[in-house]
Amino acid sequence: MNEITVEIWTDVVCPWCYIGKRRFERALAAFDAKEDVRVHWRSFELDPAALRVTDETIPERMLRRQGIPPEQAAELLAGVSAQAEAEGLEYHLDRARPCNTFDAHRLVHHAGTRGLAETFQERLMRAYTAEGVSVGDHPTLLALAEEAGLDAAAAAEVLAGDAHAEDVRADEDRAARLGVGGVPAFVIGGRWSVSGAQPAELLTGLLERARTAAAA
Repeated sequence: MNEITVEIWTDVVCPWCYIGKRRFERALAAFDAKEDVRVHWRSFELDPAALRVTDETIPERMLRRQGIPPEQAAELLAGVSAQAEAEGLEYHLDRARPCNTFDAHRLVHHAGTRGLAETFQERLMRAYTAEGVSVGDHPTLLALAEEAGLDAAAAAEVLAGDAHAEDVRADEDRAARLGVGGVPAFVIGGRWSVSGAQPAELLTGLLERARTAAAA
């Protein structure tokens, strides 16, 4: 059996990306050739101009940027949280703090060199959506990296320099070439792409198509 590559573009401050991650995991669990699937986490910045450290929450940002009053913001966020709950996730988006994620993405690439990209990605997403953690803050990133099994000193060295900056930019350039304009986005088998937190059944179907093409 030929290897099936799956590229997943996400931003760690994207609530829908965490939902999409769970749905992909269900899709993969239902795929009987899961041992042949190789997942590559790709970087995407929803707001490259965002501050690295901020106390501003999502509702506060919605009010400042879009004029959405707190009551309406709460209703909109409740809808997203209900989708998350259906996937077994607990969201507290009223506490989530959007921030610059470039350094978080650099650390995800570093984690990938240690075989821990998915583990660290998961920890970052939970920290943002459920714990109100600012995932752009370096001390916070280091604590989360250590929780995910990364060596703290090595992670600190990454953050102190520009390691993996080119990897993040390469992911973003590839996304632009493929027409990826939002996340989550999945490219399966290098041929089939879909954006959004799609149903698990749809993603399993794309895995099946990729397997058939690989065997042809």
